[in-house]
Amino acid sequence: MIGKIRGKIESVRENYAIVDVHDIGYKVQMNSYSLAKVAGLESVELFIYTHVREDVLALYGFLTEEEQEMFELLISISGIGPKAASSILAIASPKTIKAAIVNEDTSILTKVSGVGKKTAGRVILELKNKVGVISQGDQDETTGDSNAIEALMAMGYSAYEAREALKSVPSDVQDIGKRVGMALKHIGKR
Repeated sequence: MIGKIRGKIESVRENYAIVDVHDIGYKVQMNSYSLAKVAGLESVELFIYTHVREDVLALYGFLTEEEQEMFELLISISGIGPKAASSILAIASPKTIKAAIVNEDTSILTKVSGVGKKTAGRVILELKNKVGVISQGDQDETTGDSNAIEALMAMGYSAYEAREALKSVPSDVQDIGKRVGMALKHIGKR
């Protein structure tokens, strides 16, 4: 199994990148958030999950080990496949997903096409004891970011643009409207 690759970005497509490692091009499936982060880079180091089924051999790439671990937890749940898990990680960071699980908040998970309330409830039930304890500050910040990301995406921004803009907002700003406003100002400065 492949666990990690480092190489030159040959090309970036809608849902994958070709990474050249010593003259071998690996097709690595990635979510839209991660693809946007690597699009301008010359080389990259990715944590890899190798997905093997009778008719499929696919590599899924992640920028951090934390993303890879959350992906593996998500796909361990019946009803969540690699595409759904990847889509969840595109709209929310692992920290946000963990906070949603601890708070039993299904709204983040159900934003992804194909994940309904029943499946989201199963994710929470099965992963609640596996994700660990999250501090109250992290819970507040991540829940607010989830709603702010959703609001920015409704305005036409990508999940990547929304998450990057919200990084510029101080964590002590808890009001969602203020977080969105400050993120929009940040986007306008670019």
